[in-house]
Amino acid sequence: MLVVVALGSNLGDRRANVDYAIERLGVLLRPLRVSSVIETPPFDVPDEQPPYLNAVVVGETALTPEALMAELQTLEQERGRERRSFRAARTLDVDLILYGDRIVATAGLEIPHPRFREREFVLSPLAELEPNIVDPVTGLTIAELLSVHSQKR
Repeated sequence: MLVVVALGSNLGDRRANVDYAIERLGVLLRPLRVSSVIETPPFDVPDEQPPYLNAVVVGETALTPEALMAELQTLEQERGRERRSFRAARTLDVDLILYGDRIVATAGLEIPHPRFREREFVLSPLAELEPNIVDPVTGLTIAELLSVHSQKR
């Protein structure tokens, strides 16, 4: 199944944190394709935070959505992620954005990621890799979602 994972870091050695996630995801997602790494200001956060490094990776997996999510949370923990508060600064944030055309809504998992459509730091790197992937909720391609987002700014 083709999956999309977003990466972000704004604490510690941000580039090392993102590179670590990319290296580890290369084992889980094959073939792994990686977007450009971009620096972005914090978005919709409750306090002053340093800027983020963000990237998106795309690859195939045989893992279930739940098993993949567990692996992603392990990656965050390995880089010292602490969940002190909602949207707090973090060493590593790894979000499962899309899992093929599946829609999942459980207590611990929501796919597609519920806020990815408003996040240029996800849409822009993803459009670089896969502009024609279709969001199974809206029916729009990533390129179309990015265009809609850009028009709102």
